[in-house]
Amino acid sequence: MNKIINLLLMVVALVSTPTSFAKQDYKSSDERQTWDLTQIYKTSADWDKARKEVLEDIKKIERRKGMLGDSANTLYTTLQMVSDLTRKGLRVYVYSSLKADENLGDTQAQERRQLSIAMFSQFQQATSWVQPETLTVGRKRIEKFIEQDERLAPFIMQLDNSLRNKPHTLTEEAEKALSYFGQSNGAPNEIYSLLANTDIPWPEVELSNGEKARIDSQGYSKWRASDNRDDRKKVFDAYWTRWGEYSSTIGRVLSAHIQTQVAAAKARNYDSVLQRELFGDNLPVEVYKSLVSEVNKALPTLHRYFKLRSKMLGVEQMHYYDIYPPLVSMDKTFDFESSNRITLEAMAILGDDWVSIQTQAVSERWVHVKPQKGKRSGAYMQPGAYDVHPYLLLNHNDDYQSLSTLAHEWGHAMHSIYAKQTQPYETSNYAIFIAEIPSTSLELILQDYMTKNTKDIDEKIYYLGSALEGMRATFFRQTMFAEFELNLYEAVERGEALTGEKISKMYGEILKRYHGHDEGIVQIDDLYSNEWMFIPHFYYNMYVFQYATSKTAGTALYAKMLDEGKVGVENFKDLLRAGSSDYPYVLLKDAGVDLAKPEPYQAIVKKMNQTMDEIEALLEQRAK
Repeated sequence: MNKIINLLLMVVALVSTPTSFAKQDYKSSDERQTWDLTQIYKTSADWDKARKEVLEDIKKIERRKGMLGDSANTLYTTLQMVSDLTRKGLRVYVYSSLKADENLGDTQAQERRQLSIAMFSQFQQATSWVQPETLTVGRKRIEKFIEQDERLAPFIMQLDNSLRNKPHTLTEEAEKALSYFGQSNGAPNEIYSLLANTDIPWPEVELSNGEKARIDSQGYSKWRASDNRDDRKKVFDAYWTRWGEYSSTIGRVLSAHIQTQVAAAKARNYDSVLQRELFGDNLPVEVYKSLVSEVNKALPTLHRYFKLRSKMLGVEQMHYYDIYPPLVSMDKTFDFESSNRITLEAMAILGDDWVSIQTQAVSERWVHVKPQKGKRSGAYMQPGAYDVHPYLLLNHNDDYQSLSTLAHEWGHAMHSIYAKQTQPYETSNYAIFIAEIPSTSLELILQDYMTKNTKDIDEKIYYLGSALEGMRATFFRQTMFAEFELNLYEAVERGEALTGEKISKMYGEILKRYHGHDEGIVQIDDLYSNEWMFIPHFYYNMYVFQYATSKTAGTALYAKMLDEGKVGVENFKDLLRAGSSDYPYVLLKDAGVDLAKPEPYQAIVKKMNQTMDEIEALLEQRAK
């Protein structure tokens, strides 16, 4: 899959662990709860016409080869042509991708998505000469052109990034050869997605109440949070046993992905895939090292949380299937209308302009709301239809997790909107490193709002418990994934072979360490080492560590809002407005958060301990 499509996939925020599901195969009869894709193209015929126009326009770019260094005007017109075609091509891709995600079993929709990807593969091949030719022109001449022609201002970051990539840019012939693999490089991810979402025949189990439950990803996500411990174990065992039957196949698929990325990194003269991925956003390696180091130092805090969970659930010995039930039950429901209202009320802290924009957006059918058979699981925001608006995919199930997910995805959408208002198209996107920060900040805002607006002790504990679970799942769990993923890449880089069995062994070791298995904190059955097969993010190339850094940065920025009031709010919005006008590490440092230092990570650990202190005080209050 080419770089442009990969960027869109990285911006997508997957929420793969909702706490409950109302109806697994529900399909909304209310079109207001489905997105309106006619705003992109009226019909699939219009989409196909636009796709063919893009394919024709690609030829025009190829004819400009060898002209970049002629003049400032030639450089500008070429870069503008590529930018305009990217903008048009992404609109084509977004339409086909959203239609395909409505029903993964719709073969015509899947074919349209593949045609869009093939279109971008041709686009990548046609523009493969731009990067090496930019390097041939050289920094000195490029900077002179920028001084001569102010129209090049939107391309300054792009040009600087191209020039910075000189050690990793190949000859024109080699670049073109690599571009031919653009579509096939995404094959492991596509194969995995089809296996996980449509091809595996999921088992049914009979629950303690006599109900039969289909344990696919949605059923697993629902029933692993059951109040009945025997049901939780039955669901875990059924789900991971079924995954285990595909261990060899999925192990081979993941191994193929890892091997492809290692080969691609070597081809571009990187020492490792990690170096390549950090270099892409110009991140210092200290960011990754500080995260992993501080999280490992903080494992006693994670274990404290498990002990508190064990006590509140009345479980003498925690097992892995005891992680997901809420610390207290709450029967309160949040339908989509209520979730929208609450989200808007909570976001009042961000100012009238924020609330006004989001209010308008809610009424314009940007969102596909309800789960239905064949629909892609989880949730995401898709910003690629720049000239229309962002689109949101949800699987809203009228529970608090769905409400929190809605706030999370609006964080992404508002990021795109604020960047679009301030930046030209060429710098209106934003790096992966920044992408998850506003969404996590909005989750924190919502949690505080919900806690402050109830007097019920159990409800307060529920929201605080959700905050704790968010820190466990995002700060600790995603760092665990990042360590595991790095282990996979390093194994292949050492020349080792990966099999499903070996991957499960590697995953089981790190899973047990994080959960204190040897210390008796949480017992991990060997069967659950198959969990790596459930995680789609391992096909996204070192993406997951940025969930943890984003949680850390989002916590820090929200703290600044609380401490500094309007100044802190504007500081937060300025980060969103900045788009990709500078490198993400610089933008975040300018906003007051340096993730190469240990302090932000120590602050989130401190907040987690304070949250547990608050819950323990509420428990004492309830006991009186």
